Amino acid sequence: MSEATQTSPEVTKESRRNEKIGHVVSTKMQKTIVVEVEMRKAHPKYKRVMKTNKKFYAHDEQNTARIGDMVRIRETRPLSKLKRWNLEEIIRRSALVQAEEAVTAAS
Repeated sequence: MSEATQTSPEVTKESRRNEKIGHVVSTKMQKTIVVEVEMRKAHPKYKRVMKTNKKFYAHDEQNTARIGDMVRIRETRPLSKLKRWNLEEIIRRSALVQAEEAVTAAS
């Protein structure tokens, strides 16, 4: 076999699972968050760019995400009737959460 056909052990296999970035809109369930993802798509006839929002239910094992956080979610096997996504990482904390943490730390 030539060197071009062999794969080196250093190369990591990329996941083919879909990823989305959105804002957390609800954390009222245990270990579950609701993430709203904004999608921009051109209208098929009029070609005007339209915004559409869609909500995804994602699994949050440690209940770390808070309302307003920007998060990355990744597709996974069905976990319940509606949950097909898993919380991958919290990209940015919301300003409300940071203010609350500062108040609790001060008292």
